[in-house]
Amino acid sequence: MWAWVLAGFLCLFSINSQADNTPSTQLNEVEVIGKLDQARNSIVPSLGATNYNIGQEQIEDQSQGENTSFNQVILRAPGVVQDSFGGLHVRGEHANLQYRINDVLLPESITGFGQELDSRFVDDVSLINGSLPAQYGFRTAGVVDIHTKSGVFNQGGEISMYGGNYNTIVTSFTYGGTNPKKDINYYVTASYLEDDFGIENPTGSHNPIHDQTQQGKAFAYVSKVIDDTSRVSVMLSGSHGNFQIPNNPGQAGAFTLAGSSTYDSSNLNERQTEQNYYAIVTYQKSVDNLNYQISVFNRDSEVLFVPDIHGDLIFNGTASHVDNSIITDGLEMDASYVLNDQHTLRAGSMFTISDAQNENTSYVFPADSSGNQTSSNPFKIVDNHRKQGQLYGIYLQDEWKPIERLTINYGGRFDQSYQYLNEYQFSPRVNAVYEVDKNTTVHAGYSRYFTPPPLELVQNPNIHIYDNTTNFFGVQANDSVKAERANYYDAGITHNFLPELQVGWDGYYKTARNQLDDGQFGQAIITTPFNYAYGRVYGTELTANYKKDGFSAYSNIAFSRAVGKRWNSEQFHFTQADLAYVNNHWINLDHDSTFSGSAGVSYSLYHSTLYADILYGSGLRKSVTTPNDKHVGGHNPVNIGIEHTFKINKEYDLKVRFDVVNLFDEVYQLRNGTGVGVSAPQYGARRGFYGGMTMDF
Repeated sequence: MWAWVLAGFLCLFSINSQADNTPSTQLNEVEVIGKLDQARNSIVPSLGATNYNIGQEQIEDQSQGENTSFNQVILRAPGVVQDSFGGLHVRGEHANLQYRINDVLLPESITGFGQELDSRFVDDVSLINGSLPAQYGFRTAGVVDIHTKSGVFNQGGEISMYGGNYNTIVTSFTYGGTNPKKDINYYVTASYLEDDFGIENPTGSHNPIHDQTQQGKAFAYVSKVIDDTSRVSVMLSGSHGNFQIPNNPGQAGAFTLAGSSTYDSSNLNERQTEQNYYAIVTYQKSVDNLNYQISVFNRDSEVLFVPDIHGDLIFNGTASHVDNSIITDGLEMDASYVLNDQHTLRAGSMFTISDAQNENTSYVFPADSSGNQTSSNPFKIVDNHRKQGQLYGIYLQDEWKPIERLTINYGGRFDQSYQYLNEYQFSPRVNAVYEVDKNTTVHAGYSRYFTPPPLELVQNPNIHIYDNTTNFFGVQANDSVKAERANYYDAGITHNFLPELQVGWDGYYKTARNQLDDGQFGQAIITTPFNYAYGRVYGTELTANYKKDGFSAYSNIAFSRAVGKRWNSEQFHFTQADLAYVNNHWINLDHDSTFSGSAGVSYSLYHSTLYADILYGSGLRKSVTTPNDKHVGGHNPVNIGIEHTFKINKEYDLKVRFDVVNLFDEVYQLRNGTGVGVSAPQYGARRGFYGGMTMDF
């Protein structure tokens, strides 16, 4: 928690420091901050990678605007596939996303289904993927690069009330401003959500059973300009969510407790609590040809699952109380130096140290050697683990312009992971960008990737303590999860057919050893990583964006194929039959969706904006004959909405918004509970009507 203490001290110092006795030079704050923002962006540019940007205006013009969850914003980017529990898959990968806020890495959290990031504080967000430059390491399926709002460009505040179907109520507050005398700018936001649709419904009915949620979030950004070449900034965030696990009525009991094997599954009372907190302190300096940024950070994350002991024992033969937590401290340094007109050098390093704890108390029945119940009296097994992990990464690269229209970015990084295994790798990277003319740009690149498994999700249980119980593992192998090592190739082109119309195409191909995947194997809604010995992922994307006057439109369509062969870690999660099949056959990964896409249009006239958008997916995988051999079925929900701004006076605006989600009330299934690492069915939300008001001041 030392970073929180330092962050609080710097905030207090920045706001309360006095300069009454010291002559000060009044800076043009907007000009200086704009210059520093530009310098910061030049330290870690996405040269040669595929970069899809979503701005604040597009967020406002999509389904539910800033009231939507952050994962819904990213779903509007190409190659992104929707999964249950708020999950996202980018270009055939399971998770493996890296989040950066104001060009600083956000340490990993334990992912459940709560949306920690809030769409309200986003000024713009980019999804960067493909062949990534050397500054991006560890999580490489995609980089979600968020630039937050600040008090300089978002002065004043908002109070908002929003709600609708499923007893949804959202209240939020934002405020931003500056103190020119002290060269400080600040932005804060907080929100609270309650509704009866916290997690996807396991049935296709309109109203889920036992699915209430309460979620609170807060974010603060404070920045102090020291002089016209440097500044210090602090970001603080906290989120807390309570979730009921929705019930699937009509389930038959499989085990006997105290002489009874009947229990009404609609009355189960499983619950999960998730909380995440982080603090980031950053110092930035930009002088002459040198730019650099140094950040320290701290992150706490916890997921607590509380079972319905009586019901879970009857349905599953086990009831597990799970408490997973991780605390991460880290240091990140990045710098760029303009050597001459042809060369810009960039270098950096990152170090994190994490302490992960997994506390699991399970209630089980006695059983014979095959797992068949032999007594109706349960007993308790405690299986707790604690592990410290460290990640190191350094990189060096050169942006070289051999001729005017050609840029070659080449370099490499070295990464080391001390976790359950000690692993390391040197990863070369090279990208080339060529401007054919003022309207056409082509790019191509190669990247070597090294992806350690997320420490906070690795379970590593003592599987033999469950022998002769109803939580018996039929497969007794439990090899450690390994780091994925991959070769990634990417090429693409963008062309402006009109000043208002840009079209892009991109293709990619990846080969991997120890391909990482995730699955939900226990009762808690927490995924666990495992490896395929071999993996292949390939696909293509087509995007188009148009904007003129008050009309804007976007669309994208993507094809992807992700396959793997031979499970070589955490084998105890699988059946012997499936293990034998996958050892000798390539199978689709459970999150593989052949086609995905999104499209949206909006039109603004005077003080009103109308919008419509659609999400499309051909469906994730299910198991019929062999693992993951079929699709669950496609979906294409349509959303519409309108927002109007009433000008009350020069200082106050009132925004009124109305949204219809899933306009045609499409019943669609995201999962059916049979794919690898999928424990229950989940359906998308049915039609909902929502509305709200926002007062600007």
